[in-house]
Amino acid sequence: MRDFKKYDIWTLSHALTLKIYEETSRLPSSEKYGLVSQMQRAAYSIPANIVEGCGRDSDKEFSRFLQMSLGSANELEYFLILCCDLGLMDKIVSQTLQGEIKVIKRQIISLSKRLKNE
Repeated sequence: MRDFKKYDIWTLSHALTLKIYEETSRLPSSEKYGLVSQMQRAAYSIPANIVEGCGRDSDKEFSRFLQMSLGSANELEYFLILCCDLGLMDKIVSQTLQGEIKVIKRQIISLSKRLKNE
């Protein structure tokens, strides 16, 4: 079993989740059950899947959960674009968060490749 807290991608994705919660608290209350809920779920799904994958027995299973994290990261990236396009979020904030997601995505892909090559 792996210690998820030792993975930089978990640390980064957890920090991103906290930022997403902070930013979504600023969205209109009419989006509470729409974008806010979807964005928060996508955000916490990234580190949660890393944690779950760390608890699995094989590299193959861990890699499968990393792929789910990657899917959630892609989903969250889209929601940030949508918020910006709808005028619900400042463009700079959206772009900054998207940049953080891109770093996380690259690290997930890199770790997945290493697991497949071992």
